[in-house]
Amino acid sequence: MLSNTASERVTRQIRVVAEPQYLPHYSEPENEHYVYSYRIRIRNESTRTVMVAARHWLIIDTDGNRDVVDGLGVVGEQPVLEPGMDFEYSSFCPLSCTFGTMEGWYEVVSAEGERFQVEIGRFYLVARPDEELEQVS
Repeated sequence: MLSNTASERVTRQIRVVAEPQYLPHYSEPENEHYVYSYRIRIRNESTRTVMVAARHWLIIDTDGNRDVVDGLGVVGEQPVLEPGMDFEYSSFCPLSCTFGTMEGWYEVVSAEGERFQVEIGRFYLVARPDEELEQVS
């Protein structure tokens, strides 16, 4: 079962699960520096082979800052997923406040050359769960 800060979406039989975590040992609240990690699992539940070609992230924090991140592949790779395969990776996101959100999409290319977007559902970066999760509900 996923926490209420995580997300799970299925687009055209490609499942994306995002699970964030606050990293207090890398954060410096006295300097308004909060570090979050997130683990992503991409599962190909379709009958065709696909490649994760690119990513697009929208990161928003409670200070109103918006950051868009685009790039090729994920963590330096453009993984190819055959039917039934998973690809997992972890990354991180620093913020200057205790709460933010991430969401976006992957550009996926089928073995036949069809390109389409796979949604990454909104998930929540939360340093103080007691205070912030009320905003999520």
